[in-house]
Amino acid sequence: MRNIPPFRLALVPLDDEARQLEGFRWAGAEIGTRHKLGGQPDFLQGEEYPICDACNRKMQFYAQLDSINDDIIIADCGMVYVFLCFDCLETKSVIQSS
Repeated sequence: MRNIPPFRLALVPLDDEARQLEGFRWAGAEIGTRHKLGGQPDFLQGEEYPICDACNRKMQFYAQLDSINDDIIIADCGMVYVFLCFDCLETKSVIQSS
């Protein structure tokens, strides 16, 4: 299976609540901007590709979603990685933090 081409995902607030969210106070400037679709995952703690429960093969990286701010934070400035088996249409996610 070929890799999904990489796309940067940009956060675009869709309502007033989202527009009013403050950014990080103490995290580095890149935290909150690492969202993407396709390409290769930017693992924070080393490779962690899940195996599909249905076919027992390594799953394809689909996307990564970053922490948003000090109140909507995944572990310690972490990310959620989403994986998909295109054959079985099964999904799994992995969380890693810095």
